Amino acid sequence: MIDVGCLIVIGIIVWCVAAEGLWGAAHTFLCVLISGLLAMNFFEPLAGVLDGLLGGWKGYSDIVALLGLFIGFIFALRLGTEQLSPTFIQLPSTVDQVGRWVFSTLTGYVTMAVLLTSMHTAPLPREFLGFKPEQAAFFGLAPDRQWLGFTQYVTEKPFSHVKYFDSNTKTTITHAFDGKYEVLGDKSQPYHNTIWPSFPIRYAMRRSLIGGRQGPVAPPVQVTPPAPAAGGGGGAAGGGAAPANPGF
Repeated sequence: MIDVGCLIVIGIIVWCVAAEGLWGAAHTFLCVLISGLLAMNFFEPLAGVLDGLLGGWKGYSDIVALLGLFIGFIFALRLGTEQLSPTFIQLPSTVDQVGRWVFSTLTGYVTMAVLLTSMHTAPLPREFLGFKPEQAAFFGLAPDRQWLGFTQYVTEKPFSHVKYFDSNTKTTITHAFDGKYEVLGDKSQPYHNTIWPSFPIRYAMRRSLIGGRQGPVAPPVQVTPPAPAAGGGGGAAGGGAAPANPGF
């Protein structure tokens, strides 16, 4: 079901964007790509603000913030590019025909990947309409994981000059879209993992709670009551009731 929906989204976008020709399709693709990156980096702070405004509907804050920013940035960037380049550039027919379908397909795929990523934030059960967080959607291509990986790479590598001071570790850390900073293993090795992304895990656990099924729960701690003191009786040192088990 979710794969068919992805195909429909790509088909509609490809048909609409290809009608603009190569120049318009290239503009649209760049606007969608940049808008997706901006939306991914700013939707969680905006969702925190919306939590206080939506009241009982605050479960929708994440998906509303993500899709709202994505759509808003697209309109703003498209309007800006049309003002900067209001004229249509005439290109050879073959180049225009091939280029418009290439860029329209890329636009449709990126848009579908962003929409599929937004499904992780939806206030729906953990699994719905064939969507499963552990399963590679869209015939095994997993465009949502590709988009999350691309966003993570862009924030870690090209934008690695953006840094902030971590008050917990007292160190300056490179900004990244998602991931807790923890240095594990041998720090002297050239390739040791310091960022641990958790986007799909965090939102899958939240949807588990929304769907009425709790996520993994640690087993209760079993506490053995202390043995009665020698010569005890019913006094404070010897008998009395066993302490309550804190694991229940």
